[in-house]
Amino acid sequence: MSAGLASMGLLAAALAVAVARSTTPILLAALGGLLSELGGCINVALEGLMLLAAFFAVIGAWCLGHWMPDAAPWACACAGCATGLLAALLGAALLAAFHLELGADLIVAGIAVNLLAEGLTVFLLVSLVGDKGSTASISTPALPSIHVPGLRESPILDTLANGADGRGHHVLIYVAILCAAALPLLLASTRFGLRLRAVGESPAAARNAGIDVKRMRYAALLLSGLLAGLGGVYLSLGYLTLFQAGMSAGRGFTALAVVFLGARKPLGTIAAAVLFGASAVLSTELGAMGLPIHLVAMVPPFITICTLVFAGWIRIGRHARPRARITTTTTS
Repeated sequence: MSAGLASMGLLAAALAVAVARSTTPILLAALGGLLSELGGCINVALEGLMLLAAFFAVIGAWCLGHWMPDAAPWACACAGCATGLLAALLGAALLAAFHLELGADLIVAGIAVNLLAEGLTVFLLVSLVGDKGSTASISTPALPSIHVPGLRESPILDTLANGADGRGHHVLIYVAILCAAALPLLLASTRFGLRLRAVGESPAAARNAGIDVKRMRYAALLLSGLLAGLGGVYLSLGYLTLFQAGMSAGRGFTALAVVFLGARKPLGTIAAAVLFGASAVLSTELGAMGLPIHLVAMVPPFITICTLVFAGWIRIGRHARPRARITTTTTS
């Protein structure tokens, strides 16, 4: 009995690790989408920003290693991470300038950034590498993983802390956990968070209170781009060390759905991101069972649609409930 429980515990720990690894890019992008949404700017460009960060992270790491052959792998990876984040920030700044300075529709501008990112990454991929599919032909180091020592005597804790392979968890997984823990505090307990929510709820009232609405929305979009960029860097400098065309694979759009499924609240967004990360793990497991690849690929978007429909149905049901009538009696 104890051996069976231990085996089940190891299986559950391995599954939790797989869900955490799959959830990380979605969670980071969703937290960015939540920030911009609470600031009154829906960021449809999360997909494109992740692509830009993923591509330029690989190119930045490769360029430093090519120019400085004696550079340490971790230095190349950190340079690539900085390059990817800078690319995502520039993409977010472009979106903000189109909307806030030129008056462009935010949805249309976001779609334009997505199309620009998709085309630009493939064009630069062909120009720099000579391959329009991936950067597998170039050598790129990964960002480091963090290994927790001294847990060999507890296999379940060791699996949770260091993964089933024992190599530890990627540093951006811990960054995602820190961001998820810090965001509720930022929104509820800081001056910036209170101003951001005020701008999103009523720009006119915030402006009358002396808050610079445009500056707050710039900050919201740039922070959104930074977090989406972290998700993109995780894709290309995480457990993989290459870029593939379209490697974000709809995670940016999924992150946008996560924000609304989580009712635009931090804890709801985190829970919804974990749900979609689990659906991606389920898709992988079904693929390992030999099911048709096209059927397997439908699992995450199918779960996305079903959960959004269910959440909308619950929301409509709450608003449709008849309110209790209050009757008053008068005494003579």
